[in-house]
Amino acid sequence: MASFLSKLFGFSSGSGTETAAPSGKTESYGDCLIRATPMREGSQFRLAGSVEKDVDGAVRVRTFIRADVFSSEQDVIDATLRKAHQIIDQHGPSLFSDDVASRQV
Repeated sequence: MASFLSKLFGFSSGSGTETAAPSGKTESYGDCLIRATPMREGSQFRLAGSVEKDVDGAVRVRTFIRADVFSSEQDVIDATLRKAHQIIDQHGPSLFSDDVASRQV
C-alpha cells in the first residue's frame, strides 16, 4: 500500500535509492561499528543508523530509526552517532546476547 501511494504521488522506486544514499558516516565505538544512515524525507533527514558487532565470527546488526528529523545532514549524522552511543551504553552486552543476526532496537 505504501509503495502504491509513493508511486501515486511521484515517489518512484528510483528516488528510494537516493533517500538511502546520503553520505552518512561510520564510526567505531567500543567493540562495535556504528553506521549513520540518515533517511531523506523531502527537505529533511530522519535519524537512522545501525550498530554492528562481530560475535563468534558472525556479524550481528541492530538497526534503529527514530522520529527525530533535521534540516541539516551533518546535524542528523552527529545526532545518530550520539544515539548509537546511548543505545550501546544502555543495553551493554545484552544488545547482542540473542542469536538473531539482525533486528530493530
